Amino acid sequence: MKNKIILMALSATLFGSISCNDFLDTNVDPDRVDANLLTPNYIFPGAVTGTHAIQARNLNAFAGVQMNSLAGNSYSFGTPFVDDYTPNITSGYNAAIWDTMFRNVTNFQTIIDFKDQNGEYTRYKAMSMIMKAYYVQILTDLYGDMPYTEAFKRELNLSPKYDKGEDIYKASIADLESAVQMITSGAGTSPASADIVFNGDMSKWTSFANAIKLRYLVRMSNVTGEMATYRDQKLSTLAGATYPATDVTTNPGYSSASDTKQNPFTNYWIVLSSGARPTAGNQGYNLYTASEHIALALNGNLRYIPQDGVGVATSDSRDVYQKFNGIKDGRRGRMFTLITPLGGVAADATVEGVRQGATPGQPGAEAGRTANTVSRFGLGLILGNNTSITSTAPAAIVAAASAKPGVLMSKAEIELLLAEAALRYPANISGSAQSHFEAGITASYNYLGASGSAAYITSVNSVPKLGWTGSTDNKIEAIMTQKWIALTGVNPEQSFFDYTRTGYPVTPLATIATGTVKPNRLIYPTSEYASNANNVPNVTAADVFTKNMFTPFWAR
Repeated sequence: MKNKIILMALSATLFGSISCNDFLDTNVDPDRVDANLLTPNYIFPGAVTGTHAIQARNLNAFAGVQMNSLAGNSYSFGTPFVDDYTPNITSGYNAAIWDTMFRNVTNFQTIIDFKDQNGEYTRYKAMSMIMKAYYVQILTDLYGDMPYTEAFKRELNLSPKYDKGEDIYKASIADLESAVQMITSGAGTSPASADIVFNGDMSKWTSFANAIKLRYLVRMSNVTGEMATYRDQKLSTLAGATYPATDVTTNPGYSSASDTKQNPFTNYWIVLSSGARPTAGNQGYNLYTASEHIALALNGNLRYIPQDGVGVATSDSRDVYQKFNGIKDGRRGRMFTLITPLGGVAADATVEGVRQGATPGQPGAEAGRTANTVSRFGLGLILGNNTSITSTAPAAIVAAASAKPGVLMSKAEIELLLAEAALRYPANISGSAQSHFEAGITASYNYLGASGSAAYITSVNSVPKLGWTGSTDNKIEAIMTQKWIALTGVNPEQSFFDYTRTGYPVTPLATIATGTVKPNRLIYPTSEYASNANNVPNVTAADVFTKNMFTPFWAR
C-alpha cells in the first residue's frame, strides 16, 4: 500500500508537470499509471518542465524585484510588495521556490538512481546529472547549506542531514564532470524528442555542462584558501572547453491550447490561454511595472515628470545614474512598453517606471500619471526575437507568446560569464574578455529582437562601469551592469547572486526599506522547519542581512 501511494504521488507530479508535452499528451490516469511507464524517458520531460516553471514565475519575480528591475503598480494597487521592499524575510517568504524546486530536483535523482543494467538510459542519467547541478546551484546559492547527500530520496529519508555549501559545490561539479564522461562514452540510446532541451544532441549537453561548471567556479571568485586552490584547479580543466553557441532553452510543446500548456512565463506574467490577463495571487500583467531604476538606466538617465499636464524632461542627480547619461539603450522598447509623455509626441516615448515603495503623488510615482501610463514587459521579453507582431494586445500575442521556449541559460549570460572569467582567469578562457563582453551585449540585443547593438557598444565603451574601459573593477561593474540588463525578465536570479558576490550593479533600496542592505539569502521554508526540525539550521531574519556562517560560502 505504501509503495502504491508513493507511485501515485510520483506519477501525479510527473504527469501534471508534463501535460503540455505533445508526445505525453495522452489520456493517462496518473492514479492508475503502470510502474513500467516510469522510465527515464517519461520522467525527464516533466522534471525539466516542473523546475523551469517555478524559475520562470516565482524566482523571476523575487529576483526582478530585489534587483530593482520591477516594481509594483502603485497606481492600481496602493502599496504592493511590502515584504519585498522592506524586505521582510521569513520562513514563509517565497517558500514555493524551495518547496517546488526541491521536489522537482528529486525527479532528476530518480533518473540518476534508475536501475539500468543494460545502460539503455545512460544519456538520460547524464542529462539529469547536468540538470540537477543546474538547479542545486540555485537552491544552495539562495539558501546556503542544504540537504544534499541524503536528500532527494523521497520516502527513504524524510529528514536528510544538511551539507555545507562548499561540499555541495564540489559534488555538483563532480556530477557535471561525470556526466560529460558518460556522454563521451557514447553509451545508451538517443533520447531524441524526450530531450526537451537539445532534442538528443549530446554535444550540446556537453557544452551546457561546461557553462554550468564555469558558473559554479566564477561564483567562487572571492573564496580563499583550499577552496581557491580547488577553484583554480578546476578552472584549468576548462581550457579549450566548448560552450553553447545559442540560448539554452526548453520547449515540451508549449501552446495556447490551455493554461497548463502555455509557457509558464507567459501564463504567469502576460496572458492566459483565453486571452485574459492573469490576476490570481501575486501574478499579473497589471501588477508589475518597470521600476524607475531600470527606466533611468535604459532611457539614458532621462524621464518625464508631469507638471501642469505636460511631461517635463529631467535627469536624476544620484551617482548611480550618471554612467547612463545620454545613452539610450536600443533594447528598452523591446524589454518594456514605451509611454509617450503627457503633452509629448511619440518620438519622446520612454520607459516609464515606478520608484519602489513610492505611492501616487510621491517622487517616482508622480501625480498626473495613471495605471496605464507606466511600462510593462515589452514584446522582446514576451516573444523573444519575433518582430512580426507589433502589438502587446492579448489577442495579438497569445499564440506566439504561449509557444515561446523557456530560457535556461541565455547566450548573453554565457558570453558575459566568459567575459568575467577571461578577465579574472585569462589562461583558462579562449578569446579576450572584451570580445566576450561585446558578444554578450550583442546576444542580448539579438534575443530581444532589438537593433543597434554595434552603435550601443561603441557609445558605452568610452564610459567606465558601463562599457569596456577603465580599471579592472570598472570592467567588473560593467559586466554586472550589462548582465543585469540582459537577464531582466529572463533569468534575473543570476544577477541577484552576482550582486551578492560583487556588490554590482549598484542597486537602490526601496523607499520603505527598513534596513540598509539587501538580503544575502533566504530563510528555509516553514515546511522544512516542520518536517526536518532536527537538522535544519535556525536562521533568523537578522542573519539574512549580515555576513555570517549562514551566508552562502562564496559571499562571506
